Amino acid sequence: MTVGYAHVCSTLNLRALPPRFPARVRPVTRVERMADHLAVPAHVAPMTPAIVEHLLFALKHEGTQLGILMEALRKVPGSDIQAALTRTPTGGYIRALAFLWEAANGPGLDASGTAGNVHLLFDPERYVTGPGRRENRWRVEFNGLGSMRYCATVERTPELQALLQADVLRRTTDYVDGLGAELRDRTLSWAYMHETQSSYAIEQETPSEDRARAFVALLHQAHEKRPLTEDYLAELQQASITAPYHRAVSFRSEQNWLQGPGRGAPSVSYVPPPPAQASELMDELMAFANAQDGSVPALVAAAVVKFGLVFLHPFMDGNGRVSRFLFHQTLCRAGALPDGLILPVSIAMKRHEADYMDALRSYSRPMRDLWGVRFIDEGIFGFDYRGDADFGVYRYWDATPCVEFACRMAEDALEHELQQETIFLVRFDQLVREVGEAFDIRGSTLATLVTCALKEGRVSKRRRDQFQHEVPHSAFELLDARVQALASDLDDDAHHGS
Repeated sequence: MTVGYAHVCSTLNLRALPPRFPARVRPVTRVERMADHLAVPAHVAPMTPAIVEHLLFALKHEGTQLGILMEALRKVPGSDIQAALTRTPTGGYIRALAFLWEAANGPGLDASGTAGNVHLLFDPERYVTGPGRRENRWRVEFNGLGSMRYCATVERTPELQALLQADVLRRTTDYVDGLGAELRDRTLSWAYMHETQSSYAIEQETPSEDRARAFVALLHQAHEKRPLTEDYLAELQQASITAPYHRAVSFRSEQNWLQGPGRGAPSVSYVPPPPAQASELMDELMAFANAQDGSVPALVAAAVVKFGLVFLHPFMDGNGRVSRFLFHQTLCRAGALPDGLILPVSIAMKRHEADYMDALRSYSRPMRDLWGVRFIDEGIFGFDYRGDADFGVYRYWDATPCVEFACRMAEDALEHELQQETIFLVRFDQLVREVGEAFDIRGSTLATLVTCALKEGRVSKRRRDQFQHEVPHSAFELLDARVQALASDLDDDAHHGS
């Protein structure tokens, strides 16, 4: 038997996304999360099928799922909420339910006689929360990531807690600060360029030299902390798009969609909100982004903004690149990265592309079922929205898988991008110096040989053949020996944990 949110969704025939872990009565002694559901002992479950009782149970045991709550409360008579208030006027959960009922339906409840300590709508031990905004009428504090009109939820899962405690942004700053000025500049120059190339590569594109240079300049703008507006985002979209006829001057006025392999309606993998709702929700997302001051963990805020824009898809093209820029901009706005520093997460995202797609599908896949798609002609579809009238499925979304992925990529970008590139540069300089002192080899040729040898672990036959008439055989042998020695030193360091 299902209880809580699952019972409410079924009884009221809600269109909200169902709970990921539906609560079910099971022969257990305490409430316990299983692999695919929340096991609830019979003595804890609601005693009646009354919707209010199941919502109160859900708030206490399943957390705050605004998508379900707001749609459900539009179908619950105010008299039912008022009766529960009369029974327990000091209860935190019923006051939260009354606050949400009025947010969904407008004023209409009697708050006289209610009392009690201020109740936090989101439990900070369970969720990553934002700055609180108190509603004195019900003594309830809204502390979500956004507003009552657009709010992401991020659960403090064991994985996310460990990732946040790793403090990758501080470690990145400390690492880069520890490099000499010249090495720091070279490492960051590499990071900006390869972040650009990977951001395009995720979209299966290769930027021209001019376009790459323009996107690098765009990435440097992240440190300007310019407030997000529709005009500014349109500027970013224009700067990141190659084809002139795809450049936008405002948010879209048409319905767009994402299409995967295959033909016909089944090939449509995700449908963003219609233009009017997308524009409204973008206003809310921009307000959240502009408010970031470090009170929300910067990586969490950056992931919410980045993935939030992707799911709203405010432009017909270029949303992915703009979203990855906003990831950096949000980190800078929150003061998490000093001027000039970039964490090349797009490189890590490209290398872990399957995980990137899984993070996107955590939201897009269940959303696809809320749209009826009619094939009209190649590239032409008709769309019928089957969700709730207020588009709550787009307003209130679970960002936990996306935030976990973003934090993993930040860790990866530090350990496998910045640090590895620094090691590469140090070794490059060392090999150029050692081989250059022993042999008179043209600088560009030596740079090519050293770069290729470091990447491949030796001087390949192809390079030996290419430069056989200008590089002595003994130079190839010296370079091979030194590359292998450096690799051996690295293995020894890793073995001894140094």
